[in-house]
This record gives sequence, structure tokens and C-alpha cells, in this order.
Amino acid sequence: MSGDTCLATLCAAPGGKPKSSSFRAGGLGNKYVRLNVGGSLYYTTLQVLTRHDTMLKAMFSGRMEVLSDKEGWILIDRCGKHFGTVLNYLRDNKVALPKNRQEVKELMAEAKYYLIQGLVELCQAALQDKEEAYRPICNIPVITSPKEEERLIESAMKPVVKLLYNRSNNKYSYTSNSDDNLLKNIELFDKLSLRFNGRVLFIKDVIGDEICCWSFYGQSRKLAEVCCTSIVYATEKKQTKVEFPEARIYEETLNVLLYETPRVPDNSLLEATSRSWSQAAPSEDDEGFELRDRVRRIHVKRYSTYDDRPIGH
Repeated sequence: MSGDTCLATLCAAPGGKPKSSSFRAGGLGNKYVRLNVGGSLYYTTLQVLTRHDTMLKAMFSGRMEVLSDKEGWILIDRCGKHFGTVLNYLRDNKVALPKNRQEVKELMAEAKYYLIQGLVELCQAALQDKEEAYRPICNIPVITSPKEEERLIESAMKPVVKLLYNRSNNKYSYTSNSDDNLLKNIELFDKLSLRFNGRVLFIKDVIGDEICCWSFYGQSRKLAEVCCTSIVYATEKKQTKVEFPEARIYEETLNVLLYETPRVPDNSLLEATSRSWSQAAPSEDDEGFELRDRVRRIHVKRYSTYDDRPIGH
């Protein structure tokens, strides 16, 4: 056995009852202390054990009683798995912590038991860093009911973009490119959620009535909708066609950024961002609240951009 290292796992010897006494440094006749921590054997020095104001210092300075077996090993009734790390910290005031989060928690529990505050703080800082490292970049809620969707949109403090996709919600066969386009819509949603994370709340809906549909909300109101499906005729049979209007989706996503703040959007800015769409629109309904445009069978609905009623009405 060599000094300052964990030696082996000690099996309890038959007979031999541990005895309790106050530790006296002069009783050993040398500077080394033999420790049996939960069956793991360690050699270290009194200088290491008493360097910091810890429970170990109290044990080995005569202020606390210690247990020892007939061979002179000081018994400590704790798991010896991390005691080597504890000793290394007492020697150097620093130590390499385990990479595993659970093992860091175990080490911190041992440090608290031995009242080694510096090691406790080191473990706490490491756990905080690991928690932040494992924290997801963005969270995407998945809607489970219409009430949950309504609650999410009403309570959101930022614009909302929702993608509804439900491939099984179809009674006809799909056209050849529909599956690819559906995947492209989903991939674009993932890219946008990463790009505008923190500025826009992105939510998914997999239980709705549409096959693929984008919805855009600002200040708890729907601003626009891009429906990517249509029914077409091929060889005298109806088929469902899914398209990928990438430019339109980008445009509507940028439009909802106008609603990042709670104030009413600037009319001139709204007009500038929607001018290209307005010029292409064929008609406007009687009340002026809703415009509709048809682009390659992609239905785009735009709703009233702000409420012009006086506050309190």
C-alpha cells in the first residue's frame, strides 16, 4: 500500500469490535493516518486532514471521538467512493470534478457532511453550469386541445406562429410531391423557430382539421393564414396536393415581428410591408376587414391588423 491513495476495499474482519476514543496524534508514532471509509482504505497525513476548518479537523484534533478497529484503522461510516476527491481538495484547494451530473451531486453530499464549504460551492457552480448547458435553445409547445391553443395565444407576450400538420386527415390520395412538400414545411418551421427564438412563440398543432396550414398571430389576434393544401383532379380522380409556399411563409413571419411590442403597429410600416401583397390581391370585401388572394392554389387569408376602437370599448 502506498501513501495518499485509495488502497483497496476492506472486508470486515471476523471478531474485533471497533473501539471509540479521542484521537491523539502522538499515539501513532508517525505522521500518517490510516482511514477506512465505508470499506475503502486511504492513507493521508494529519496536516491534510486538519488544514481546513472541517469536521475532519474536529475528528483528528481531539475534539470528537473516533472509531478504530484492532488494527488501528480509523473508521468513518460514509461511502468511500468520493473520499479520494475530498482528500485531493483538502490538499490543493481545487479538484477536477466528475463529468457526470449525478456524481457531482454525490460529491456535494459528501462535502456537506464533512463541512467543506469550498468544495460545496465548487459543486454547486458546476451543477449550475451543467444545467445551463443542458437547457434547450428553444421550446416548442405541442397543442393538445383547442382550449390550450387559445390559452397559449392569449397569454403570449410576443407574436405567435403556429404550424398545423396532420397527414392522416385526408380522404384522398396525395400527389407525387405532396409528402416532400409537407416535410419541407416542417423543416422550415424548425429553422424559423431557431432563427427567431426569443422573439416569436412557435407552436405545433397535430390534431387540427387541416393537413398543412400556417397561422400567424399578433397581440392575441390572427393576422394571416397560409393554407398549403388543395384538391386537384388527376386522371378523373380527386387528389390532395400539398405545396410549399416558402416566400409567403417568410413574408408573414417577418410581418408578425411588427407585433413584438404591445403598442399599435405603425400604419406606414404596415403599409410598406404589405404593399406587394395588396397590389396582387384581386378584391376587397365590403367591410374591409378581410382580403383573400389565390396563388397556385395556396389560400392566404389576412385579417385586420389592429383594433381601431377607443380604449375601454
